[in-house]
Amino acid sequence: MSSIHALSDDQVGQELRKMTAFIKQEAEEKAREIEIKANEEFSMEKGKLVLQETDAIDAAYAKKFKQATMSQQITRSTVANKTRLRVLGARQELLDDIFQAAENRLSEGTEDKGRYEGILKDLILEGFYAMNEPELQIRARKADYELVKNAIEKAEGEYKEKTGREVKATIDEENEVAEGSAGGVIIVGGNGKIDIDNTLEARLDLLKESALPAMRKALFGENPNRKFFD
Repeated sequence: MSSIHALSDDQVGQELRKMTAFIKQEAEEKAREIEIKANEEFSMEKGKLVLQETDAIDAAYAKKFKQATMSQQITRSTVANKTRLRVLGARQELLDDIFQAAENRLSEGTEDKGRYEGILKDLILEGFYAMNEPELQIRARKADYELVKNAIEKAEGEYKEKTGREVKATIDEENEVAEGSAGGVIIVGGNGKIDIDNTLEARLDLLKESALPAMRKALFGENPNRKFFD
């Protein structure tokens, strides 16, 4: 039978110190584990925050860059449009000046009476062909009546020669072309319901439309944006 020996005070003290040291060591190790884990979690949270802030900064920069780019594009487009409009305006002003100069010189075409009579004959003959009626009226400036009478006679003869048909034209003295006109005639048919305006002003207006593309090309060159041509 084994005997139980009582521990002395020194032995009890040693055992207590061992237990205390063990508990302290366990506590320190636990504390280190907690610290390590806390540091890891802190680093992870810190990384997440840094990443979030970086993403936010990148997004803000991208938004501002996009806005700046759009603003720059809008500015460029606005400047380009304003420049284009100024160029178009200057070109149109030049064309208007050319046509205005031509209009101012229309009356010069009537100074040479022989030449002007030939012009009247051609204008009247053109009306004959267009109307294709046996009887027509011619409106003209009162000052041109004598020249118009001669032009009518020549136009009637040429019309009969070319078509084999006769046409009779008379001057409509009740509805003369205004004296402010540069000249020319108005051919009236269809019992007064149809007329062809062959005054010099009207012919210039037609020329403005028909000659405009060629004038633009001659003055300003080909339009690089034009895809279709007549």
